[in-house]
Amino acid sequence: MTNLALGPSWLSPDHLINTYGLWGVLLIVFAESGLLIGFFLPGDSLLFTTGLLVAGGTLHRPLGLVAVLIALAAVLGQQVGYWFGRKVGPSLFRRPDSRLFKMENIEKAHGFFEQHGSKAIVMACFVPVVRTFTPIVAGVSRMNYRTFATFNVIGGCLWGAGVTLLGYWLGQIDFVKDNIEAILVLVVLVSVVPLGIEYLRSRRKGQSAAPAGGAGDSGELAGTAPRAGGRHRAQKG
Repeated sequence: MTNLALGPSWLSPDHLINTYGLWGVLLIVFAESGLLIGFFLPGDSLLFTTGLLVAGGTLHRPLGLVAVLIALAAVLGQQVGYWFGRKVGPSLFRRPDSRLFKMENIEKAHGFFEQHGSKAIVMACFVPVVRTFTPIVAGVSRMNYRTFATFNVIGGCLWGAGVTLLGYWLGQIDFVKDNIEAILVLVVLVSVVPLGIEYLRSRRKGQSAAPAGGAGDSGELAGTAPRAGGRHRAQKG
């Protein structure tokens, strides 16, 4: 089989699967879906390769069982990430010497999830690295749990089972087997496009709103007080 590693050889999906088996795949999916330490682990390539190995008979497990277990591992990983963010995250953001966690990011994340919650959770499942941190930020920003859980299940199943089944079916085509790495890179790039568009839209809105905001940047990061004051003055006039 072609080496699918886009990094160190010990992180190549075929090496991980052949060494640790299905339980290793489930553990990696769990960690990569919501634990801070899991962002560097393979995700899409691991699931695609798992489907390939099931199709080739190297991984002796029923395809349906593998797909269901992987989807379950992805959902549970994101659940752990959400509750970690909700319980532990706020204290990390309050640390004045923290460079990774800042209170302004909580405010931005809260507004983002209030406006794009369901879409963000599902889309993030298909974007490496973003997939790991999204449930944590959702928990930190106190996104409504019922909303998160619903779309967490949808996204986890679509990604976990979907990419595995895709590897099983498309992996039987010669062209796909001969160009696996290129196809995986293309899938990752395409999956990032919607978030890139959303980012550019948000940035454009922020730039157009900046001249109109009399409070400046500090007012924007401070929360809703400046906007509330603006509405109050408008009602008086």
